[in-house]
Amino acid sequence: MPPIAKKIPHQVTEHGHMRVDPYHWMRDRDDPDVEAYLEAENRHTEEIMAPVAELKSALYDEIVARIKKTDRSVPFRFRGHFYYLRTEGEQEYPIHCRKPGSMDGPEQVLLDVNRIAEGLDYCDVHGLAVSPDDRLLTFGLDSVSRRQYTLRLKSLETGELLADQIPNTSGTVAWAEDGKTFFYTENDPQTLRPFRIMRHVVGTPAEQDVEVFREDDATFMCWVYQSKSLDYIMILSASTLTTEMRFLDAADPLGEFRVIQPRRRELEYYASHFGDHLYIRTNLDAKNFRLMRAPVARPGIEHWEEILPHRSDVLLEDLDVFNEHLVLSERAEGLTRLRVRRHDGSDDHCVEFPEPTYAAYTTVNREFDTTVLRFAYTSMITPWSTYDYDMNTRERELKKQEEVLGGYDPTDYCCERVTARAGDGTEVPISLVYQRGAEHDGTRPVVLHGYGSYGYSIDPDFGSARLSLLDRGFVYAIAHIRGGEEFGRRWYEEGKLLHKKNTFTDFIACGEKLIEEGIAARDKLYATGGSAGGLLVGAAINLRPDLFAGACAAVPFVDVVTTMLDDSIPLTTAEYDEWGDPNDKTYYDYMLSYSPYDNVEAKDYPALLVTTGLHDSQVQYWEPAKWVAKLRDLKTDSNPLVLFTQMKAGHGGASGRFERYREVALEFAFLLQQEGILE
Repeated sequence: MPPIAKKIPHQVTEHGHMRVDPYHWMRDRDDPDVEAYLEAENRHTEEIMAPVAELKSALYDEIVARIKKTDRSVPFRFRGHFYYLRTEGEQEYPIHCRKPGSMDGPEQVLLDVNRIAEGLDYCDVHGLAVSPDDRLLTFGLDSVSRRQYTLRLKSLETGELLADQIPNTSGTVAWAEDGKTFFYTENDPQTLRPFRIMRHVVGTPAEQDVEVFREDDATFMCWVYQSKSLDYIMILSASTLTTEMRFLDAADPLGEFRVIQPRRRELEYYASHFGDHLYIRTNLDAKNFRLMRAPVARPGIEHWEEILPHRSDVLLEDLDVFNEHLVLSERAEGLTRLRVRRHDGSDDHCVEFPEPTYAAYTTVNREFDTTVLRFAYTSMITPWSTYDYDMNTRERELKKQEEVLGGYDPTDYCCERVTARAGDGTEVPISLVYQRGAEHDGTRPVVLHGYGSYGYSIDPDFGSARLSLLDRGFVYAIAHIRGGEEFGRRWYEEGKLLHKKNTFTDFIACGEKLIEEGIAARDKLYATGGSAGGLLVGAAINLRPDLFAGACAAVPFVDVVTTMLDDSIPLTTAEYDEWGDPNDKTYYDYMLSYSPYDNVEAKDYPALLVTTGLHDSQVQYWEPAKWVAKLRDLKTDSNPLVLFTQMKAGHGGASGRFERYREVALEFAFLLQQEGILE
């Protein structure tokens, strides 16, 4: 029998509207009844999925078996060393290494994360940075999964960890030239908001660290980092719609930071240093961003000169600067592209790619003085591939392609793109991958995945784990719905704030299109999404429960109104420009009209797997727990409803390169169970 959550009516009046939340008590993580309830739900999940327990174990083994156990990344050159990471055998974590001068030199192990992880239930090591004098290594360690990193230091001369420990940070540092001073971002211990920049001198107590910048606006976060040139320490302060940047000569760590351009509401800009100029990607009079340049000595907006104009059909996403070239990361027609342009304008071309649907990104390009661009390329059938591209000759060299063990052959699979028409006439693309030779005859199960928030685009990339579904007859589909930026800033803006429902109806239109085209069987369509994608899943099954045979919602953001009214928990204030501020009745009413938790009704729902993490810092565990309890109380069907809580992890699930796939195996086993596929 499924656990029945107790009800304790909690009444709150908002804008004259009385809401009663009988499961509000679940947010008290110190209440022993909370842990007991979550454990009971975990036991129920085991009971429901007992018939596929062997399948789940086999899926995990199958997924992990495709991963090359002993491997090495492609080395990159930086300050006279070649840096790389490698993995060994069954070890869960990478070993960070470097070699001096060339790859023929002796290896120096910078950090073996497996040793750091000994005795820990969770281990995330982040932001490794070597001091300019090559004596020290800094890194951030999160051992709880709350994205709260403790900064640690290691001597590269003795191999010993130093006594310096700085808690509540973002995990990264920016070194000054002196090799003894660095800057870091401190997080608010309650809301986890990165809110101030501190200066630390190696060997001194963290209590003596000096605040150099504080972000007092609760809707902003701030970070500190080094410019690619290493000449400047940069501070970025950002909200959803507005940014502001400061910079400091790295040779003068005790100096004062200079503001590039004081913040203006809805003005975004991002500056990269090169020579005597700052190259500035900005939305100033440019919805899809344009490229400007300003002298370092006079960086204000009145001195910005245009290098590349705004284009209504191309989104300028990022910039990488080299001695002779600019490399622009763009989105056009729903796809990523890399544009290479000489500083003098004598050459301007896009890197050519062989497939109609793909993803490509610049990777590690730490040096200016090179004509070689390193980028990554992938598609739904092409494993992740690292290339070196000569920007003058346009020749490319494949340096490494992800090796998929077990005899993977990309010609065994097909990928394609189809288009759904939303209710307002908008054309929404869907990327598909499936086994070659299978017909679109209306008989196959389809997993439809989506996200649609924060301007984050879900690209058609490769995932070897996905083969376990494809080889059992599933089609995997990605809905490129509004709320992402696949088609530029407009695509994002039409899926946020008071247009958020477009995200949900786009997704539903994609599902209907898959059935209409015979790609999905009418009773075999499954929805998946995580975090804000979990909100998508929750809203979609409230609106059209009949459309889906089942759904999987990972760490789902489903209690929208309650969360956005609570400015004491992580992320709330920084996201008013994404969802709206519910203290304004217009936004309150709109959020309440789609919030999955608030719109659960007494009706039939599809089979549903919900996963969460007790230590989740992004979507608190009580949101999915409350949602499942309310669904269990009201739904009128007998379809499975299961909640699984990772009791020792957070938003990203378990750490470790293999362990993380246990939840993937759980999700796949759940989907296969609904289809009656038991092996």
